[in-house]
Amino acid sequence: MEDYLKIIKNGLWTNNQALVALLGLCPLLAVTNNIVNAIGLGLATTFVLVASNVTVSVFRHQIRKEVRIPIFVLLIASFVTIVELLMQSYFYDLYLILGIFVPLIVTNCAILARAEAYASKNSWDKSALDGLMMGVGFSIILIILGAMRELIGSGTLFDQSALLLGSLGDTLSITVFENYQGTLLAILPPGAFIGLGLIVAAKNYFDLKKV
Repeated sequence: MEDYLKIIKNGLWTNNQALVALLGLCPLLAVTNNIVNAIGLGLATTFVLVASNVTVSVFRHQIRKEVRIPIFVLLIASFVTIVELLMQSYFYDLYLILGIFVPLIVTNCAILARAEAYASKNSWDKSALDGLMMGVGFSIILIILGAMRELIGSGTLFDQSALLLGSLGDTLSITVFENYQGTLLAILPPGAFIGLGLIVAAKNYFDLKKV
């Protein structure tokens, strides 16, 4: 049980790939201009992390060390293709917004890093939990950054939720600031860098307080 709790803490906080290793920043900074985009990309990334970790773990003894990296990339690309096809079928409008950043999940170093560093050396159940927690940890940062940028940039939260939930999503949109002109900086890439910097600084502050 202690090992599983360590995996959970490691994925959500201690070794959060977006805050500690600073991996996967390209999509994180590019699509987090609102919460809905962040949730969509977070779910897609989490699915690929879990699926690739489990598959690598199950076949780790059959994969030769000399060709492990190309095989890992091929497996990740296969699961990304599945995600891409599912999004095209059921969430096409969201897929169009996320654009190139869905297939670019293949190049997310965090996914390959977990396959190489953890899944290839551990059992499938621990690898599945590791992938899930790494994905959830990454998604939480996506959502926090998306909420910050959407709130400051547009004065809303959960705008365009219909892209994920259909007609039900129309009831979730919240206008926090009425007659708000918006802050363009928050929506642009510099706003993403500033927001991520503040989140990393907050994590480092809390880590230092524990020492």
